[in-house]
Amino acid sequence: MALDGIRMPDGCYADGTWELKMHVTDLHRDVSLRVTGEIHIGGVMLKLVEKLDVKKDWSDHALWWEKKKTWLLKTHWTLDKYGIQADARLLFTPQHKLLRLQLPNMKHMRVKVNFSDRVFKAVSDICKTFNIRHPEELSLLRKPRDPKKKKKKLEETEEDALELEGPLLTPGSGSIYSSPGLYSKTMTPTYDSRDGSPLSPTSAWFGDSPLSEGNPSILAVSQPISSPDILAKLYKPQTPLDKAKINQGWLDSSRSLMEQDVKENDVLLLRFKYYSFFDLNPKYDAIRVNQLYEQAKWAILLEEIECTEEEMMMFAALQYHIDKLSIMSSDNHMNNSEKEVDEVDAALSDLEITLEGGKTSNTLGDITSIPELADYIKILKPKKLTLKVYKPYWCTFKDITISCYKSREEAHGTPVHQMNLRGCEVTPDVNISGQKFSIRLLIPVADGMNEIWLRCDTEKQYAHWMAACRLASKGKTMADSSYNLEVQNILSFLKMQHMNPDPQLIAEPITTDINPECLVSPRYLKKYKNKQPGYVRDLISARILEAHQNVAQMSLIEAKMRFIQAWQSLPEFGITHFLAKFQGGKKDELIGITYNRLIRVDAHTRDAIKTWRFSNMKQWNVNWEIKMVTVEFADEPSLSFICAEVDCKVVHEFIGGYIFLSTRAKDQNESLDEEMFYKLTSGWV
Repeated sequence: MALDGIRMPDGCYADGTWELKMHVTDLHRDVSLRVTGEIHIGGVMLKLVEKLDVKKDWSDHALWWEKKKTWLLKTHWTLDKYGIQADARLLFTPQHKLLRLQLPNMKHMRVKVNFSDRVFKAVSDICKTFNIRHPEELSLLRKPRDPKKKKKKLEETEEDALELEGPLLTPGSGSIYSSPGLYSKTMTPTYDSRDGSPLSPTSAWFGDSPLSEGNPSILAVSQPISSPDILAKLYKPQTPLDKAKINQGWLDSSRSLMEQDVKENDVLLLRFKYYSFFDLNPKYDAIRVNQLYEQAKWAILLEEIECTEEEMMMFAALQYHIDKLSIMSSDNHMNNSEKEVDEVDAALSDLEITLEGGKTSNTLGDITSIPELADYIKILKPKKLTLKVYKPYWCTFKDITISCYKSREEAHGTPVHQMNLRGCEVTPDVNISGQKFSIRLLIPVADGMNEIWLRCDTEKQYAHWMAACRLASKGKTMADSSYNLEVQNILSFLKMQHMNPDPQLIAEPITTDINPECLVSPRYLKKYKNKQPGYVRDLISARILEAHQNVAQMSLIEAKMRFIQAWQSLPEFGITHFLAKFQGGKKDELIGITYNRLIRVDAHTRDAIKTWRFSNMKQWNVNWEIKMVTVEFADEPSLSFICAEVDCKVVHEFIGGYIFLSTRAKDQNESLDEEMFYKLTSGWV
């Protein structure tokens, strides 16, 4: 008598086989297979497909182990090696699933993404489809929940937004995926550097990609905010703690979407995660520039980053200008002459943006000695319960050190004060209309930071001293090739904030096409809450038109680049905050992470308490059990903090990610070293 059909008490059969339960998601069918622990995963899938007897392309399917949240992708591994027994339930499901992506411009697109790939790889494929270079700067973020809104209302808002979806995209389906011009050193211009439109017809721009069937302008062309209601529906973080909580939603780049409980048709945000924008060039990066501009625009309108009222009017004027040109360019692009494009190319030659500075300038090529600054500067050392009184000093700026003397005649003697600016925090405090040009310095000392304020008399003086301070904080001198460009960027930023003293010189009348509620953040609208709505609208519209006179001659792509540069000039730019508890501290504080340093921040005042530079860092370690990050430095005490309300893996990945980005260079092959990224960010993997 055969024993193979006799079932033993442990659930196994007498011949050593046992039943493996599987669910086929496409067919909504449960299937059981008689297997042994020695059968490999590939064999299981083969037996399953034979038993299903359904003619279909199963090549994209794989097995997913629900209980362990693991893809069984190593098809040569046996069930025993994976540890799969009779109590396991496996899903036979497609690896590519539908995801609803909200782009930085707040538009939604449906994209088929590989749910078994690591997020880093999945984002890279998405960016290649969208023609966005340097995908390592972006990642996926869960949508923040507004605690004030009920869940039902929030879902309704999402459904409304999803009506803006574009065509269904599958990364890798078009020629963009393997475009030789996208990542090679011998790139040819892809876009018109005047307005960011494709130089060739849309079909050639996107090849066989599904984008050519839809409307590519959703990616490269900015679309004006149609109604203030759109702004009102979006979540606005009210406090620094609210802003920090948004950053809890970053996905782990070293794990797949399925491993992180992302379901098919879920909404995820595609955002620039690391604020280190490498080789940003209008000729190749129209989509990247536009999406960066959009992320900056929404960050300012939703008050995720602080700015002054003058800066807000400047941003509003640039946004108004960009909106107008975007509408015009879609109609007039085909009529633009080659000559116009060439002239703008020349004007944009110095507008390539990186956080470390733009193109190398030749003006300092023949310098044999380091430039110095010397001038009368007003200095303040703020103390509690005392009046803020600035005292004038003759100050010299040599290398990375400022020396202060009582007068010019004493400059050859011993300085009254001396400040080494390496590692310091540099913050602008400017009011153009009040002719106030101040620089706030937080200089690291053994027990924290010393606060010093410098006040300049003119814009030109301020630009030179501010540029020198910024370079000195990174350990660079004025001999660095980026110094002159930094000075020019600061002067340009100030010039855009100038208001026209004579309103009669505004050539453009106040028309109904200006909608201040869509150009200015709610905070500045509330300043006039006691005034008549019509009066407020005209008042703010007039201020925007005044500021517009400074940017009215800019081309579309130049205006976007200027907007990005102005965003980069804001004091809070590029700082990602997390709630943390520091060793020895009694209250929750914030840890800020930027491209080159860590900052301990007071959660209520937003003041920097202490700064640590990556250049001085020896190593960092993570205790995964107690969620503690410890960072060791070359010549100062180590830093330890516990991550509160956020997985310390997110913080660890930001530190490792910025160090990975710092290794990029223009002369190297532009293919990404994924394994190096995982080594720096994965931790335990």
